[in-house]
Amino acid sequence: MDNIYIEYNFTISPKEPATEILIAELGNVGFESFVETENGVTAYIQKNDYKAEILENIFILNSEDFNIEYNSKEIEQTNWNAEWEKNFKPIQVDDLVSIRAPFHENPNLQYDIVIEPKMSFGTGHHETTHMMVQHLLKLNLEDKKTLDMGCGTGILAIFAEMKGAKPIDAIDIDNWCYENSLENVERNKCTNISVHEGDSSLLINKKYDLIIANINRNILLMDMNIYTNCLNEKGILLLSGFYEQDISTIDAEVSKYNLKLETFIERNNWVALKYNKL
Repeated sequence: MDNIYIEYNFTISPKEPATEILIAELGNVGFESFVETENGVTAYIQKNDYKAEILENIFILNSEDFNIEYNSKEIEQTNWNAEWEKNFKPIQVDDLVSIRAPFHENPNLQYDIVIEPKMSFGTGHHETTHMMVQHLLKLNLEDKKTLDMGCGTGILAIFAEMKGAKPIDAIDIDNWCYENSLENVERNKCTNISVHEGDSSLLINKKYDLIIANINRNILLMDMNIYTNCLNEKGILLLSGFYEQDISTIDAEVSKYNLKLETFIERNNWVALKYNKL
């Protein structure tokens, strides 16, 4: 790689959910790679794509809820694959599901998911993805028509197919996530997943038995009526991407649409909720 990069180092307090939001916003303006650090995140953009005013429309930098400081510098080319491989470790969920990269050894669990996340969200390391996998483990997904909304790497759609769900729609608004999901769907030899680039406007006249939405709280609240309208009778809605203290706000909105909270999983103050449509 011959291109020169601009490196931005962001110090963020508190780190979550600001880090996740910042990465999404930076990705939308051309930043290519991200490495989460102890105090925030380091982001990289090609010098050819850089302009001095690039951070003007990064809204979270002006948020009163977070303190974000940053500095930048020009750097020589970086071996991104080596950096990524150094930072991505394989994980296991409940000794049943392995989530790993192609260069990791297969631990031979019941389910084996192979992904290359690049800059997409959803490696299984984040609490929300981990908990969603735990919810899916407990469900009978055989022939369940499924939506993975905000699919990131496509990991949850891939796991749903492994458990028998079909057909499956995987949707993400970010082009990098769309491309990455296509790659990972092929890598895992999935045949029942359709990947789409876009937002909730793609859901007009769609119906599902299971909807998985691992997105930030504000988007969930904004689109909840669309998700619930797409859910078949006795369907299941899995929600994550927010904190335990947000449960009452989420539940108040979901309850408007004849859904009942059945159970939730908590992990480091993040939660994943399971709703049943009555």
